[in-house]
Parts: sequence; structure tokens; C-alpha cells
Amino acid sequence: MARPILELKNLCAGYRGKSVVSQVDFNIHAGQFISLLGPNGAGKTTLLRTLSGHIPPISGDVLIEGISIGKYATGELAKKMAVVLTEQVAPPLFSVRQFVALGRYPHTNFLGTLKKKDKRAVKFALDTVEAGRLGERNFLDLSDGERQKVLLARALCQEPKILILDEPTAHLDLKHRVEVMTILRRLCMEQGLTVICSLHDVDLAARVADMAVLIRDGTVLGFGPPEDVLTPEAVSGLYDFELATFSKELVSIELRSNPTLGKVFVTGGAGSCSPVLRALSKMGFRLATGVLFENDIDFFVAKALGAKIISHTPESPISSEKLAMAIKEAGRCVALVDAIQGNAAYLRANCKIIEETKKMGIKVFERDELKLLFSYLARPMEKGSDPP
Repeated sequence: MARPILELKNLCAGYRGKSVVSQVDFNIHAGQFISLLGPNGAGKTTLLRTLSGHIPPISGDVLIEGISIGKYATGELAKKMAVVLTEQVAPPLFSVRQFVALGRYPHTNFLGTLKKKDKRAVKFALDTVEAGRLGERNFLDLSDGERQKVLLARALCQEPKILILDEPTAHLDLKHRVEVMTILRRLCMEQGLTVICSLHDVDLAARVADMAVLIRDGTVLGFGPPEDVLTPEAVSGLYDFELATFSKELVSIELRSNPTLGKVFVTGGAGSCSPVLRALSKMGFRLATGVLFENDIDFFVAKALGAKIISHTPESPISSEKLAMAIKEAGRCVALVDAIQGNAAYLRANCKIIEETKKMGIKVFERDELKLLFSYLARPMEKGSDPP
């Protein structure tokens, strides 16, 4: 295996001799996308500033291609590494093209004179981030999403091997978040650029990163492929989640409500339960569902929402024992929602739950009757009346 492009050797980073993040020890290879995850104040920005040479290590070292970062002259370091931090940039009276051209400073003379190859590099950088049409516009007239693309283009003009970004999607709308992350991912794959960035979106990091670094209270809690380190337990511990769960299978965070209403049983499968379960959870109902195969998307959504699940292995048809368990659980609920869509064998088996629930006198609602269900179960009780 090729030597790592970046090596962190028992690094301790901080300010004025005071440690903010310590015992950082891992290697990063060319072309990898690295995401730093953790709550505010965890030490992510301090670590990035140390990796970029903005602040010296308190102890340990950062090696770029085997050479200590402290041994690089400023201009040589700028050819190896470019940085996009979170500070607001407001250059006066600069066109986008002029602003991006500032990134050529490691390659030009003292006056910043642009040669043909420098102008080609500026054009290439703007085209790479899909901002070529912005070249003649004033930088100050751009939207936040457009500015982030231009800042990225300026960094690419340095022709670095490593790109460091601090929260590159902060303040961006969904469209520009997706565009920026897609561009960064493409740079890793097509140009072999190494990208290291801090992110707050766990689901986004899980989708784009090759490696994730979990940081809390100045300590690295985990380093590895997102598929390995981003477990529900790890993410909950990282962010102190109480009413939310990260689903490794769905690569998303499911929000749990604090249920104040009775338990509702939902029948379905093959994705038909998920929107119903989410809607009921937001309404404040406790949840139960079944019988679901353990590789069904509904199973993972129900699990993340904290539902009581009657599940079955997908290797065989639903057993009579599991059906009996589901019927018994449905009998403990205040209502049932029929979310079954389709005619697969296991969905037909779940129809028996509905039949038996009706015999027990429990109200059954269709999936498009959730508002009716809410008004039925959440209506004020008359004095002396029994619960529905």
C-alpha cells in the first residue's frame, strides 16, 4: 500500500498550550473523503486548523507525504494543501474570476501576474465547481450557495493534493448542499484529491465519506468506515440523543416523540407501514406493528421509532405462532391501522390480524384515515365514560 498522504502522530491540538483535542493518531490516504463528526465544541475546528498549519501542535506531529508540516515553507505548503474555513469572506469590488485567481498565489510571482496556464487553471476550477457562468459577477452579489462554490474554486486553483473544509454545507439550502457534496465526492474519485471536512449531518457523512472521525470532548471516539463506526449507539453517545435514533440501515435519523396517547397497531410491510408509523409517532401515539420480515424497510423504521415489533426471519413464510403473537399485541392496542398495500403472500397473512382485531371490537382505520383516528382517540373524555 502507498504511503499515507497525511499522518497524524499522537497529535495534541489546542491554543496557548491548553489542549482542546488530544491523542489523535491515524493515517489518511490519497483520494479519501474524511468526515469529522461531533457536537459543537468537540474540537473539530481546532483539529482542522492544526492539520492545515494555522496553529502549531502542542505535541505530536502532522506529516504530509512523510514530512513534518512545520518544515514546509508557506508557499510549498499551499501547493500541498488548500483550506476553506467558515469565516465570512467579503472582498471589495472583486469579480468572481478575480477572486478565484487569488488561489494561484503559490504559483505566481510577487505581483500575482497570471500567465496562460494560470488563467487556464482559473477557468478549470470554476468549471469544476459548475460556476463558470458566475465569472464576471461581483462576489458580494452571490448567494450563500454560489459563494461556497466560488470559495471551493479558489482553493482548487492552488492545485492542492489535500483540501480541508470546515462545515462546507453550513447556511446552504438543500440544493446547494447536495451540489457541494457531490462536487467534493467527484474530486476524490476523479482527481484523487484528499478531502477532510467537518460536518454536522450524520446522514450526509455516512453517504459521502470513506472514513468518519467521531470526536467528543476533545477525544477521538472512533475512526473508520462509516458503515462500521456510525452505529445507533455511537451516534446517540456522540450527540446525547434522547428522542432520536440513527438507523444504520436507513442511513438516517428518526425522531421519536414523547408519546402521550395510547398504543396503535399498524399492519403492512414492504414499505407501506413507514409513513404511517412516522405520522402516528408525530401525533404522540405509542406504536406496535407486525408481522414484519427482519429485512423489510418497515422493520428498520419501526425499530428506530421505538415500536413494539413482531418480526419474522425472511427465510420462511410467516408462522402461525408469530401471527398469534401479533394478534395478541393488537388486542392490547386502542386501534389498528391497515396499511397493507399489495397482494404478496405475507401481506395476505397479515390480513388475519385485521380480521381477529375486528372480532375483539377494536376500531380499524385505513391508512388515509389518520386524522379521523387522531380525533377519535384524542377527543376529550366525558366524565364517567370508558376509554375508546
